[in-house]
Amino acid sequence: MCGRYVTSRATGDLMGHFEAKEVEGSPPPSWNVAPTQDVPIIAERRDNDELERRLMVDRWGLVPSWAKDIKIGSRLVNARSETILDKSSFRKAAITRSALIPAEGYYESQKTEDGKKIPHYLYSEKNDLLAFAGLYKFWPDPSLPEDDPQKWLLSCTVLTTTAHARGWTPRL
Repeated sequence: MCGRYVTSRATGDLMGHFEAKEVEGSPPPSWNVAPTQDVPIIAERRDNDELERRLMVDRWGLVPSWAKDIKIGSRLVNARSETILDKSSFRKAAITRSALIPAEGYYESQKTEDGKKIPHYLYSEKNDLLAFAGLYKFWPDPSLPEDDPQKWLLSCTVLTTTAHARGWTPRL
C-alpha cells in the first residue's frame, strides 16, 4: 500500500506531460507526500463532445459524500482495486470519477527483526514520471453555507493491487 510518495514536478511540466488543457490550483512540490496533504491529479471531462484533461488539486484521502466530516479521509488514502465496487466508500467514484495521480516514486517500509521500519524509495528506471491510478470525489462540507466557494472539498485515493517487482529499484 502506498503511504508516502514523491511529486515534485512543476505544474507546467505536469500539464505538458499529461496533455492537460486546464489547471485548477497548484500544490507545492513534495519529496514526502503524506496522507491528507494536497496533491495534483489529472482528470478528464467531456466538453463539447471532446474529452479534455485538467490538472486539479485534491486532498489525499477520499471523503465519501455520506461522511459527516473529513477525518474519515485519513483512513481512505488507498483503495484495493479488486474490491472498489464492493465498498460503498469507493463504488460511485469507481464508476464516474477516475484519475491519474502523478508521482516520481513512492516509499514502502520494511520491518527489521527489532521492529524498526526502514523506508525504501521505489521508482521506475525507465520513466522519470509515473501516474498512480486513482479515484476522486467532491464532498459537501455540511458546516458551510451553500453559496460558500469552499463548500466542496475535492479528495482522492490511490488504487492499489498486488506488487510486481519488475522494473523497480529500491533506494536506501
